Amino acid sequence: MAKTLPRSPLAPAAFPALPEIGGLRFASTAAGVRYQGRTDVMLAVMDPGTSVAGVFTRSATCSAPVLDCQAKLGSNTEQGAAILVNSGNSNAFTGHYGQTSVAEITAAVANKTGLPQDRVFTASTGVIGEPLPHDRILSKLDELNGTLSASAMKDAAEAIMTTDTFPKGSAATVDIDGTPVQIAGIAKGSGMIAPDMATMLVYIFTDAVYDQGRLQALLSAENDTSFNCITVDSDTSTSDSLMLCATGASGVDATDHPAFTEALRGVMLDLAHQVVRDGEGATKFVEIQITGAASDADAKIHGLAIANSPLVKTAIAGEDPNWGRVVMAIGKSGAKADRDLLSISFGDVLVAEKGWVAPSYKEELGAAEMRKEEITLKVDLGLGDGTATIWTCDLTHQYITINADYRS
Repeated sequence: MAKTLPRSPLAPAAFPALPEIGGLRFASTAAGVRYQGRTDVMLAVMDPGTSVAGVFTRSATCSAPVLDCQAKLGSNTEQGAAILVNSGNSNAFTGHYGQTSVAEITAAVANKTGLPQDRVFTASTGVIGEPLPHDRILSKLDELNGTLSASAMKDAAEAIMTTDTFPKGSAATVDIDGTPVQIAGIAKGSGMIAPDMATMLVYIFTDAVYDQGRLQALLSAENDTSFNCITVDSDTSTSDSLMLCATGASGVDATDHPAFTEALRGVMLDLAHQVVRDGEGATKFVEIQITGAASDADAKIHGLAIANSPLVKTAIAGEDPNWGRVVMAIGKSGAKADRDLLSISFGDVLVAEKGWVAPSYKEELGAAEMRKEEITLKVDLGLGDGTATIWTCDLTHQYITINADYRS
């Protein structure tokens, strides 16, 4: 049986109320993919006219489901679409067997739902390198197809969890020309989280009408400043999948509409932050603000170097205002930096400026900032106009405990 982990201290108070999305239904079940008695498979089915966009891991050892999904993007929107996700087994590093599993699952889902096989997408998350017992999933397809419901999104969020300590959901309503358009999404992710996606699955749905090509461009752009700006442990997974599906049920064309883009950005950032808040063993939520870099790209490199540094993260866990570790991370990043122009703040406390400790700095002020549950680190490089914001968490003994026992 899967171990039950204590709920993250950074978790939201409760799962949010998610609206029903027209043209979308969910079902979930316990198939025993890895553990008995645990909900571990979800199915989402969408009506004809649905546009599907996705971005996926750039890992060179990505899973069979990722490769299959990438091949199917942009397929015929005159047809409906389905997404089947299992937890407990990532179906990664499983060779031809993994491809066979995907083919058999997608063919069976297509048969049950009446959809073309090239409109059935899958994802798997969990242990790497073990064959997926797809027969257990296939045996549950009648049940899944027969219990589809527009109100079962929370159950779907719970079905895709692995070491997550809480299900993740977010929603927004945006008014376009007097008609409300709904956006709702779910995510899973807790460890093996790093930019270039992560061991992270994210599914966002809207009832807007949206051109498929433009939807893909929108998702790719917004991903760069949300999910690709978070990190828990610097490890990029084999299985990352982020998909955005527009069913068109509202009849409102939101293609390139600024209000829709803003609302989608809010949902994506909320879900990304929830993944960080559920970082394995996390006790601190950390925002790293980089300004004054030579370029935005350099700013992001510096931010990630700080966020991924075990020395920085353990100092935060120990509530130690060790700003020297921030200096170290900037120096090793490879992006342009000048020691004598560098300024660092913990929250609103100026710690260092122009390459030296600030005259106003007192250790007790920095320590007080480190004792907070939510911490902001600010770095100004003094070189240009480049900016970036990165989100991460601390690194604690519990992270080691969780991952040392992961396959047990």
